[in-house]
Amino acid sequence: MNFGSIMTAMVTPFDERGDIDYPATKTLINHLLANGTDALVVAGTTGESPTLTAQEKVELFKFTVQTVAGRAPVIAGTGTNSTRESIDLTIQAEEAGVDGIMLVVPYYNKPCQEGLYQHFHTIAQTTTLPIMLYNIPGRSAVNMLPDTIIRLANNVSNITSVKEASGDLDAVAAIIEHTGDDFFVYTGDDSSTLPVLAIGGTGVVSVSAHIIGNEMQEMVRHFKTGNTKQAATIYRGLLPIMKAMFAAPNPSPTKAALNLTGVPVGGVRLPMIALPDEQVESLKDLLALRNQSAVGL
Repeated sequence: MNFGSIMTAMVTPFDERGDIDYPATKTLINHLLANGTDALVVAGTTGESPTLTAQEKVELFKFTVQTVAGRAPVIAGTGTNSTRESIDLTIQAEEAGVDGIMLVVPYYNKPCQEGLYQHFHTIAQTTTLPIMLYNIPGRSAVNMLPDTIIRLANNVSNITSVKEASGDLDAVAAIIEHTGDDFFVYTGDDSSTLPVLAIGGTGVVSVSAHIIGNEMQEMVRHFKTGNTKQAATIYRGLLPIMKAMFAAPNPSPTKAALNLTGVPVGGVRLPMIALPDEQVESLKDLLALRNQSAVGL
């Protein structure tokens, strides 16, 4: 299944007690759907999934499905470093009505490539939903090699896409080259969106789309209609915001930016900490410049 070009890895809003803030989540969902998001990824890295309990994740899946009400696909992050736990959460996510599953490379355990293959293959047999693999070696400590992704794509029918966040364009190109047209390759790095599109990728699972989703969609539209020069101009203009969203560990900058732009999402859960004041001020200045550019000042 093609989930569109701009998928947003949604933050999880928290209230002052650190609990999931469902009214704020509803506001955020509507904001994202109105501002360039083709699909929502819930309880991924940006959603602070390691700090959410399994029960919180399931409740968040159900709430998001109900709030979206068919306006866009909802992809549930159900991957953990336990195959059994991932299966349980995947089954519950499917029962909650999500449209797809995202499975991260198991972290901490450091499985070999065959272990990775067996992990994803086993989980895939327990669901009818399309599955997006998620390779992020900077957080998982293991890099799923292109050969393993290609093997899964070509042998497991409901493994239909990958979020490749290794930052390795050679790996992305190899995956695209050796999988079919019905397998969709997304970058997990906002600043790689246009380069990945240029080598045949589908799009991005984005953090920056919380703030610049419409601008990213405009870039994609220009690229797909052959106006690559304008796409590149937009891309260069968006890079400062993209870089700012990763100036501190994700999602602290994104939550700060949303709060600054009038979309309240609260803070982060420990061990994450809020963006330092000096970085908040820098972010505020950057957002002000972006707003001035948007109105032609």
